[in-house]
Amino acid sequence: MLPVTAVDSKQMILRVIGKRNKERALPLTESILEVLRAVWKTHCSRRWLFPSRRIVTHMPDATARLAFNKARNECGFDDRFRPHSLRHSFATHMLAQGVDIRIIQILLGHSSMRSTEVYTHLTEPLRDDLRQLLSRTTDGLFEGRGPKNG
Repeated sequence: MLPVTAVDSKQMILRVIGKRNKERALPLTESILEVLRAVWKTHCSRRWLFPSRRIVTHMPDATARLAFNKARNECGFDDRFRPHSLRHSFATHMLAQGVDIRIIQILLGHSSMRSTEVYTHLTEPLRDDLRQLLSRTTDGLFEGRGPKNG
């Protein structure tokens, strides 16, 4: 459930209540703000960004789950792809774009870096980047230091 008041277009943040009633202020981009405004214009609920059909209450979890599952199936993903998978994908893509893991930790709302590390997966392009970095770092390091003959 996301109230209309969660969107702060002046500061360009989205306030989200997470686990243990913890509030997070997430950065809003212009494109996300435009999409949220377009969604709101379809119903003009004074209270909810995603209202129920009656407009006065928020969209039921079951309705959101059905919509997600329909979109997932249309995209060809199997049942293992769940809404929580989006957090993992987001974290991995941010890491691949070179975003510092501490920033990813803040965006995911983790108090522990270990939790964030669970969400970031080492993709093949990241492995290639790591190999190249290690190669540049270690080139010439062992020249003339091989095992002695004799």
